[in-house]
Amino acid sequence: MDAALLEARQLDYLAYATASPMRPDSIGSVIAHLERDARDPSYAVPGGAIPDDAWDARFDKMWRLRDTSDFDALGFVNLLYAYRGHPAASEELWRAAEEALLTFKYWYTDPTPERIVDGEQVVDTMWYWTENHVLIFKTCEFLVGRLLPDRVFAVTGLTGAQHAERARPEILRWLEERARFGFTEWHSNVYYNLDMRPLLALIEWSGDPVIEQRASMVLDLVLLDVALHLHRGTFGATHGRSYIKDKASATTEDSFPQSKLLFDDTELGYASPFSTSGAVFARARRYRVPEVIRRVAVDDAPMVDRQRMNLPLDEVPPADPASAPPPEAPFGLDYRDEANLTFWWSMGSQSVWMMLPLTLQVGEREELWDAQFAPFKQLRDIVWNPADPEGSIVFAQQLAQGLWPSINQALLKEVNTYTYRTRDYMLSTAQDYRKGVRGSQTHTWQATLSERAMVFSQHPGYLPVAPGDPIPDDWNWQQQDEPGPGYWTGEGAQPRSAQHENVGISLYAPQYVTRPAVGFDFLDETHAYFPVAHFDEVIRAGHWTFGRKDDGYVALYSWRLPEWRRGQPEVFENAGQDFDLVAPGGATNVWIVELGSADDWPGGFADFRAAVEAAAVVVTPTAVAFEVAYDSPSQGTIEWAWEGPLVVNGTEHPISDYPRFDNRYLQVPFDDTRYHVRHDGFELLLDFDSDTREAAAPPDSAAGVRARFAAIWEAIRAWRATAGGS
Repeated sequence: MDAALLEARQLDYLAYATASPMRPDSIGSVIAHLERDARDPSYAVPGGAIPDDAWDARFDKMWRLRDTSDFDALGFVNLLYAYRGHPAASEELWRAAEEALLTFKYWYTDPTPERIVDGEQVVDTMWYWTENHVLIFKTCEFLVGRLLPDRVFAVTGLTGAQHAERARPEILRWLEERARFGFTEWHSNVYYNLDMRPLLALIEWSGDPVIEQRASMVLDLVLLDVALHLHRGTFGATHGRSYIKDKASATTEDSFPQSKLLFDDTELGYASPFSTSGAVFARARRYRVPEVIRRVAVDDAPMVDRQRMNLPLDEVPPADPASAPPPEAPFGLDYRDEANLTFWWSMGSQSVWMMLPLTLQVGEREELWDAQFAPFKQLRDIVWNPADPEGSIVFAQQLAQGLWPSINQALLKEVNTYTYRTRDYMLSTAQDYRKGVRGSQTHTWQATLSERAMVFSQHPGYLPVAPGDPIPDDWNWQQQDEPGPGYWTGEGAQPRSAQHENVGISLYAPQYVTRPAVGFDFLDETHAYFPVAHFDEVIRAGHWTFGRKDDGYVALYSWRLPEWRRGQPEVFENAGQDFDLVAPGGATNVWIVELGSADDWPGGFADFRAAVEAAAVVVTPTAVAFEVAYDSPSQGTIEWAWEGPLVVNGTEHPISDYPRFDNRYLQVPFDDTRYHVRHDGFELLLDFDSDTREAAAPPDSAAGVRARFAAIWEAIRAWRATAGGS
């Protein structure tokens, strides 16, 4: 990306963020103001602007080892590296930030210190094992160790240099796994944001050429994934993990500040002046997104993107785990080797039957049941006999035979995603992903027409407010439906979904053996988010609901006759209009979505509606779920069932075993670590085997001319150095 353009975008964000008074307790706000102070001679942050107690709540959280404290630690790492000693904070406060990092616990195997707070022993409730947490903990440990190499860390007694040495191979391993297998939390508009921050910190501060290069390459892959799924500023893909606060509007996505800054694929302005991600990308000096990725993000030509990420896990236990041969893990990994633990547990696989031996052994050794593994404690207490660990493991695996559809709710295993994007809309689906079982935070499909006009269906876990009860005055839609499976976040049961270009079909049929299972329940309905306030037109017609936004059209079909639900909290600026389309009568249902545009339908929205309404939809209930045949007016006959392939006009279309990337910009086999992106004459080569990161521009472009002059100047500098400067 052109350096001048990037700097202009960074300054634009800083001007926006500093238009609001600095909030001293917000790391993002502090970085934005101090960075503008560093760049803009006309702007100054006065000495003492940050009170000595401004970060006390964060220090206390880290001292108590509470979950997400690693996020706070990373914020202090950025502040200390970039602004240590700035008079906005007193020397005492800067030292307190260092002390918070020196007394922090950086890994689950480190001892939990004896700390009494409010008369009680501190319990470590930090979660170390999701994909983003693994990298954040190790990045903090490495960078703090490099910053304070001779200081002794209180929890371990190791020096900073020893901590950095311990963390380095784990960082390189994490980077290698992402290069090979992609991301566990696929296309996540929440957790990609939390991957970007430590990657950027490693690039900016590590001082380690190998880590800096590989972190840059992985950050390129993250941003390429965002670019491939960006429509009018919205990262509107299927998501491995997401929340309603991020799914109803582009501007409330955690990833919006950096996608707006780098890609600017929307007319909407920034909406979060206190964003840490926006601030660190506005501060970045050493990382520039490759131009070809920026151009992919704003390309409006029709595109199909197919991707495969993560590794498979057969979550269905064998009939007799005790006599079954030990399962063989893919790609040379091992289910019982603790060296592989962070990879497997980052998939949320703790309760999957082949992982139960490691989960029980490590859980017992590290005493995790009363804190991090509290959701599993009830099952652990049933199965565990200290006198017979092996027998306890077999009993646990046998118990999992009946409970696996509900207890594995957090599992994120291999996924094949399919996205179709045009100028007017985007549709994205996780193909045939964990059908009929409990999910948590998984967003299976979404149709996106604009920054706030999007449609998706889910099987809800519970109603936010009981029918007839008043909506609380303090209801906060951004906070009160997490972590799922709630009403809008996660699924009571995940559908079997498939997509071909602009058409998707989702079959809902919970496959639980018991209900409720382990304290888990769900509603006897499915529902869809269809926000009337954010469309130009919405028309209900029997089983179909139609929407138009600008020149993009969407049609949504429900086999059970849908109706608008009212009396529940609004999601995002719904202006009192309908947004919740409910299909009552049972948790089994069929939802069909078809998209179109003025380009496809010369007669406009009316012709699109008429054609879709006239299309035959044959839904046949079966003993397990449904068989569906839909005569799409744009694609022809599409057949989809609980078992079997996706068939379009008599031809099977693959829904699994996709390449790592397959689109018109790059094709990469799965487990290949060489990525070559091409668009508009611009290129990017990422080769992890040779640590190569090369961006290229067309020779006759302005960027190409600048690149040639830069190469000539570097050659002159090298020659002058060898010639003694003469």
